[in-house]
Amino acid sequence: MVDRISRRLFLGGVGASLIPAVGLAEAPLASLRPQMRGKQLTGTDRLVQAAGLRGEVVFAVADVSTGAQLESYQGELGLPPASVGKALTALYALDVLGADHRFETRLLADGPVVNGVLQGDLTLVGGCDPLLDTDGLATMAANLRSAGITEVRGAFKVYDGALPFVFSIDPGQPDHLGYSPAISGISLNFNRVHFEWKREGTDYAVTMDARTAKYRPDVDMAAMQVEGRSLPIYTYQASARQDRWTVAKAALENEGSRWLPVRKPALYAGDVFKTMARANGIVLGRVEVTRETPNGTVLVVHQSDHLDSILRGMLKYSTNLTAETVGMAATRARGVMPHSLAESAAEMNRWASETYGVNQIAMVDHSGLGDASRMAPGDLVSALVQARKTGALRPLLKPFALTDSQGRPVEDHPIKVDAKTGTLNFVSGLGGFLTTADGSELAFAIFTADEAHRATITRAQRERPEGARAWNRRSRKLQRALIERWGALYGS
Repeated sequence: MVDRISRRLFLGGVGASLIPAVGLAEAPLASLRPQMRGKQLTGTDRLVQAAGLRGEVVFAVADVSTGAQLESYQGELGLPPASVGKALTALYALDVLGADHRFETRLLADGPVVNGVLQGDLTLVGGCDPLLDTDGLATMAANLRSAGITEVRGAFKVYDGALPFVFSIDPGQPDHLGYSPAISGISLNFNRVHFEWKREGTDYAVTMDARTAKYRPDVDMAAMQVEGRSLPIYTYQASARQDRWTVAKAALENEGSRWLPVRKPALYAGDVFKTMARANGIVLGRVEVTRETPNGTVLVVHQSDHLDSILRGMLKYSTNLTAETVGMAATRARGVMPHSLAESAAEMNRWASETYGVNQIAMVDHSGLGDASRMAPGDLVSALVQARKTGALRPLLKPFALTDSQGRPVEDHPIKVDAKTGTLNFVSGLGGFLTTADGSELAFAIFTADEAHRATITRAQRERPEGARAWNRRSRKLQRALIERWGALYGS
């Protein structure tokens, strides 16, 4: 009994600056709505009002063991979930593909091998592996040599038709942002190329490479030109076989680097594989991209990690390419070959309705990057409660730290939270699970959005618009305050 009291007192101390005293004495609420002026505010209303956020605030929380809704604040109103949408994508992929699923990238020979010479074509076949990297291609090239191949007389092809080609996850984002690359049936290094520069006199030396910790092969399919201007910082132009970039000289320091998105994934993978094959004494011809399903003898197979491991990394690092790739792979496994991210997301929405009985989820992609997606917090909470019965999702979610009044993480906090965060400019979300001090488990979702202001931001301003960071900080503070409130109200 003493231990229980001390933990409750600790909760009160940690959350004192965030939770109004009146909130701690309230009974569970079936529904909380903004109150008319002049009426007494609830504890939740006070938290929302104190946050000072322009736009909408919605949330819902439920008891996992019973499914009973504990609080709902405009819980049926759909807002952009940002990367919280990846939690739904994880559930979708786990259900359709299975936790043990592995993606395969293969090398096929279309012709006989005579004395180490392949008399036909060699095809690098993409199998939707979102984690394929330069190290993986290097291993495949070494294994090709170990299989006895010393020469290829035919063409070298890259097959990327396992998924539709998508030029950019969100075309509304600036061209140079690495988190909105192209998507296809083959991806490499999250479809990002490494741009590095170093001043040499009055000019700059630049490189474009596909680096990992072990390798840094230069690539021909991406080129950078430094130009004597101030703005725009970057420009992009596609050619038949190259991503052509320019950068403003005035924006460069003496040296530096950044990752840029790849718009030609198959050429990128082929370019790097050619380099790795050459390092193993195998010279290949010009890369040919094909979307025709290849046939032939399998020479080499590279398997990805198990899907549950891939999803854990996706939820931890919020990798958009992973979400889109596994989401579309799940849609294809359901017997639907989508032509776009929106078509694949629509299939996921249907799956969510069939599986969890929710109808207020309308995603337009699998990553949450597109701000046209809508998700009602009540529907996500309902899905989380039902999914918790299998125990599949929570172990994959990242622990979420609670802080004191100074913003410092509180070690050994009695409330334990595992959740997915989501952030766009003037959009913030948090959804997942919390365990209270007495062991009660709750599922929750919190979405905030100032869509009117977001709509005024030009495409060029979307990397760092004025006021976005401060707005998102206030949203995160509200999220933590709500979690502290729920931990105190429903954990005693």
